[in-house]
Amino acid sequence: MAVRHHLIRTDPRSVWAVLEDGTRYADWVVGTSSSKPVRGHWPQLGSAIGYEVRVGPLTLHNESVVRRVVPGELLELEAKAGPLGTARIAIEVRPWGDHCLVKVDEHPLRGAGGMVHNVAVEAIIQIRHRAMLARLAHLVESEAAEAEERRPLGGVVPEPDAGGARG
Repeated sequence: MAVRHHLIRTDPRSVWAVLEDGTRYADWVVGTSSSKPVRGHWPQLGSAIGYEVRVGPLTLHNESVVRRVVPGELLELEAKAGPLGTARIAIEVRPWGDHCLVKVDEHPLRGAGGMVHNVAVEAIIQIRHRAMLARLAHLVESEAAEAEERRPLGGVVPEPDAGGARG
C-alpha cells in the first residue's frame, strides 16, 4: 500500500481549511488541472468533487466521493478513474507539536487498477504522493507566512485549540 507522511510547518486547522475547499484540489493534487464540488456540500459524507486530468491532448473527467470524514482529522475518498476503476485515498491530519503531520494512504479498490497493482505501480504512487504532499505543504505554509506578515506588530496570536487531539 502507498502510505506517505509529511510534516507541514503549520497548524492542522490550516491544512484542513485547504482540504475542505473542493475548488483547491488542483492547487496541490498532482495531475489534476481543475476541481469543483459537483454533489452535496464538500466534504460531507457522500459529497463529491469533479476534476479534470489532462494527459497530452486528452482531458479526462473524474470525481472523488467522500466515503468517511472526521472533520479536522480524516478524509477518506473514493477516487473514480474511469476504466481503471477506483482507489481509496485516506488523508489523515494530526497535530505534531506546533506543526501538523499529514498521512496519505492510497490503494486500488475496484476495477483494472487493482489487477495491475504491483511494486512498480506502488513506486509511481509514492513519487506522486511525495510531490502532492510537498505542494500541499508549500501552499499551506505560504498562506500561514502571508497571514503572519499581515498581522499587526504586537498583535495577539491565538493559541491553537486541541486540533482534534484525543485525550
